[in-house]
Amino acid sequence: MSLLWTSDEIAQAAGGVASAPFAVSGVAFDSREVTGGDLFVAMKGESTDGHRFIGKAFEQGASGAIVSEPIEQPHVLVQDSAAALEALGRASRERMAGKVVGVTGSVGKTGTKEALFHALDRIRPGNVHRSVKSYNNHVGVPLSLSRMPRSSAFGVFEMGMNHAGELAQLTRLVRPHVAIVTAIAPAHIEFFATETAIAQAKAEIFEGLEPDGTAIIPYDSPHVATLYDKAERHAAHILTFGFDPEADVHVRDMVPAANGGTLVTAKLPSAELCFTVGAPGEHWVSNALAVLAAVEALGGDLAVAGLALAEMPGLPGRGERSRLAVGEGEALLIDESYNANPVSMAATLKQLGREQASRRIAVLGGMRELGDRSGELHSGLVDPLTAAKVDHAILVGAEMTPLAQALAGVVSFDHVSDAAEATRLIQQEMRAGDAILVKGSNGIGLSRLVAALVTDKNLGS
Repeated sequence: MSLLWTSDEIAQAAGGVASAPFAVSGVAFDSREVTGGDLFVAMKGESTDGHRFIGKAFEQGASGAIVSEPIEQPHVLVQDSAAALEALGRASRERMAGKVVGVTGSVGKTGTKEALFHALDRIRPGNVHRSVKSYNNHVGVPLSLSRMPRSSAFGVFEMGMNHAGELAQLTRLVRPHVAIVTAIAPAHIEFFATETAIAQAKAEIFEGLEPDGTAIIPYDSPHVATLYDKAERHAAHILTFGFDPEADVHVRDMVPAANGGTLVTAKLPSAELCFTVGAPGEHWVSNALAVLAAVEALGGDLAVAGLALAEMPGLPGRGERSRLAVGEGEALLIDESYNANPVSMAATLKQLGREQASRRIAVLGGMRELGDRSGELHSGLVDPLTAAKVDHAILVGAEMTPLAQALAGVVSFDHVSDAAEATRLIQQEMRAGDAILVKGSNGIGLSRLVAALVTDKNLGS
């Protein structure tokens, strides 16, 4: 067990009172995730109260808790547990002497965060911390900060938002030395008047930059001027990345690699690098360029980072690939089930069109938080579907009705109400030689479809 916090340090950071001396090696606010040596933060929410799960947390090995009500077990008593967690995250950032990177964007932020973690971990093995899962909101970011070992050489934190002002608050907690915006897309457009307003909200990440900090922005974005204008006000240095040769970090050449990825030659301010992006798709090449820009800004070893990009594993829900036994053959499953917006849908459909397969099948769930533009943006997927030469589409959810209407007579499809019905259908229809893309907003529940396919070894005919 490595020491993360003592009870005295927690009490000092959070402005609380410790009931007894204790030490912790981790932090959790979900009792189901508590492991031996953790600090359990009992928070009161709209629908539940973490204090109800104190007993379970200690049964699972918690060493102490942050509480706003006295308990028998070792604890630090505070007025507000959520505020205490934020204070603990702030204290963790204060004591860390390494370099910190913040990542945001409408698409690609989790993949970029993970790829950058793997690249930096190659440079400083075992000495890099990053946010886990997609803990990128007002609770997840303080949690990820509070879990950071004080000796970390690098910290990589994902930050998300769906309203203006949220990133400004998060970035001032994280205080990045390098801040990345991956891309701008009409995700969460329900809460914004225009896509430009989304770009302005994403650009808030630059407000928290440390002195001499670097902003990294996507040159190919139609909103590059909006991002650049904000970056100029807060960053000492700006690096652009993209496929355009005018970008500071850009692709000189790229060809398909034997493993399904891409062999890339990239030009950076300090070097030219030939490397392989293991994950398939141009969107992963773009992510890799952002990663290399960050490594350049941090003064890291670009060649070592390139090796990490070649070996980066697929992420569940974000491009992970599985081979499914179907009769006497196999089908390829591409799991993009975690989230979806029009830009990421188009990117992953484009990659599906490049797969060598007897049939290309797209299982597409509705895209959430698109507001008044939902119908237009869903029906707009017709062109990416036809360009990818999709043989059959399974559309899931009521949001997909405009696309179903637009696809009539264009592409073979089924339109079903939910993930359970889609699961039954794909189990009946899939064949050996198929390439199957599964993508939709997380609330559609297509991860359950993926789990069903991966665990069933005798599917199809």
